[in-house]
Amino acid sequence: MSTDAETGSANTDRGRTTAGNGFVRDTWINLKRWLIKTTRNPFVMTVSLLNPIIFLVLFTEVFGGVTEGAVSQSLGTEASYVTFLVPAIVIQTALIGATTSGIGLVDDIENGMFEKVLVSPMHRGAIFLGKSLSEVLRIVVQIGIILTLGYVLLYLDAGAPLTDYVETGVLGALGIVAVGIVFSIWFTALSNVVALVTRDQESTIIAVNLLQFPLLFLSSAFLPIEVLPEWVQTIAALNPITYGVDAARALMFGKDVMTVLEVSAFGGMWNTLVPALAVLGALDLVLGAVAVHFLNSASSSDVQ
Repeated sequence: MSTDAETGSANTDRGRTTAGNGFVRDTWINLKRWLIKTTRNPFVMTVSLLNPIIFLVLFTEVFGGVTEGAVSQSLGTEASYVTFLVPAIVIQTALIGATTSGIGLVDDIENGMFEKVLVSPMHRGAIFLGKSLSEVLRIVVQIGIILTLGYVLLYLDAGAPLTDYVETGVLGALGIVAVGIVFSIWFTALSNVVALVTRDQESTIIAVNLLQFPLLFLSSAFLPIEVLPEWVQTIAALNPITYGVDAARALMFGKDVMTVLEVSAFGGMWNTLVPALAVLGALDLVLGAVAVHFLNSASSSDVQ
């Protein structure tokens, strides 16, 4: 009898040991689940891309003619407002994509899927990473669309060749996509934290949108920072969007464009890229750790 009990106990222990798939496998499982969920609801991807497209088209048409002088003066060279604005819209696209991450998590909480994930032996970090990677892949596709549309608008406006669009070429365009990815991670983490705190879809949408639009307009996104009121410049210097936009803009123009920090140690556009990516990377690490902490703190008894 005791032998049977010991055998059963051993089998249970082996089951618990092998129940987990390992960090990489757990990440892949979560990534695949969220990708399937996204493809089954293309409406979300379409709507989240519609807002940046509207901003890109309307802002270039409405403000292009009156801002190009200020843009050229700020950059020290003649520049179209389209090329000035596209990096900002890239960051806005990443921001909106990251926003929907928290909303998707609330949907999981409300339909009970989150509870099932919590009681599984999955690594909590893999749960967050897999979900974040699915958002990153969607953001990459959307940024590619924005970059393409930006060139179409530039060509229609000035008939400019492709070489006048991204000064740093194909590598620069890929770099802009990479900046969008690095930028999106911290806000993805933040939107998931908000979702875990509120556990309500309406509250999450209101909270992330209250952050999103003030951050966009209190930054270097739509106008050169030196033409903004002094109090806005102060906020912009602390605003992560400024660093994301400036990093993407440095790759677009192939030069140092940052005005909120005076850095001269690296030369050229690297004077913008290095400090901007350092700031964004630090935010990614801090808020990513906070998101994983909240996932670790969550328990099935807390999920309603």
